[in-house]
Amino acid sequence: MKKAIIIGATSGIGQEVAGILVQQGWRIGIAGRREEVLRSMQQANPQQIEIQHLDVTKENAVLHLTELIDRLGGMDLFFLSSGVGYQNRNLEPEIELNTARTNVEGFIRMVTAAFDYFKKTKNGHIAVISSIAGTKGLGVAPAYSATKRFQNTYIDALAQLARMQHLNIRFTDIRPGFVATDLLRNGKYPMLMHADKMAEYIVRALKHKKRVTVIDGRYRLLVFFWRMIPRWLWERLPIKN
Repeated sequence: MKKAIIIGATSGIGQEVAGILVQQGWRIGIAGRREEVLRSMQQANPQQIEIQHLDVTKENAVLHLTELIDRLGGMDLFFLSSGVGYQNRNLEPEIELNTARTNVEGFIRMVTAAFDYFKKTKNGHIAVISSIAGTKGLGVAPAYSATKRFQNTYIDALAQLARMQHLNIRFTDIRPGFVATDLLRNGKYPMLMHADKMAEYIVRALKHKKRVTVIDGRYRLLVFFWRMIPRWLWERLPIKN
């Protein structure tokens, strides 16, 4: 039976992906900060689900990840869906720093731990939720867009490192558009997708081990045109929420 660890499984995309993998027969280890949600999910499928309270911004997160892997009996897929994002038009420093603590510091802590695990087992799949926001710097959310670009580049670097070290580690960088989750509870967003539908796209991408996937077709088209916009014009566009 295949085994997956899902970090950030207590809400939104992570929770929906967890549900689909259980339906497909996976054993999963789920982790997040909401213990009551973790326990509720486990009670629904106690034979297939192990749980662990985990906060990616804490130094003990790697220890908790290791404990979860041990209880699960191994890991074939590591799926990171833990992230934060805020609009910050007033550029409040603490909002920017808190975003970086989760999306950069926490991201590095978790992904490097997964890389080291798969380096020892000689095989594995690392998948992360980043965002199309990494395509361009969004003035309404500087830290969010910058940290998502960081995640894109970091996975690129790890993919190259794995090849340099002759490791059979696959990577999937999942770049959603706007998804109706708690992350976007403030503001109005165009082309909003629902987490359950998004999860279906993601699980298909994981099955085929796609290296990078932008979800869905509308956002692939949007990203295509975003990349064509020169910097001088982008800086003058009235980006709104």
